[in-house]
Amino acid sequence: MTKSYIEFRKIDEKPKTSVFAVISKSSGEELGIVKWYGPWRQYCFFPTNDTLWNHGCLGEVTGFIIGLMSARRSRRHER
Repeated sequence: MTKSYIEFRKIDEKPKTSVFAVISKSSGEELGIVKWYGPWRQYCFFPTNDTLWNHGCLGEVTGFIIGLMSARRSRRHER
């Protein structure tokens, strides 16, 4: 199991979607946000300017977004 250097905190709740801050565990700084991007009909990552990302942290963000999209599809099919 790899060590996680980032965490995701819900910072806003919209009627159908949520907004999450991506936070550095070591510094507590916000590194970006994950939110719904309507033109693409999916959650996307919006990094803060001048942040640096390696493949491990990008993979964590990707996994988080995949989980959000999967949960959204499951809720849609339950209706």
